[in-house]
Amino acid sequence: MMEMNCVITGNVQGVAYRAYAQDSADTLGLCGWVKNAADGSVLVCAQGTPDMLKEYVEYLHEGSLRAEVASVSVEWQSPKKVFTEFSIIHI
Repeated sequence: MMEMNCVITGNVQGVAYRAYAQDSADTLGLCGWVKNAADGSVLVCAQGTPDMLKEYVEYLHEGSLRAEVASVSVEWQSPKKVFTEFSIIHI
């Protein structure tokens, strides 16, 4: 299992991006979380097989219907904490 941490920029808050990210992760069988950041970006931490995570990056680039994704930065690492589901963190 691998973990990736992503920062998604563009028009990604207030456009159902977090729900889209959660639904996409559930479809691929990934665990982790998604949350809005104070700077207007969205943060994602996802865990799963490398193949599923690479496919998930494609979903993140696409975004929800109203989202306009400018960029998706990805950092790969070994999980420090293992998640059992994918959730939306409301801050």
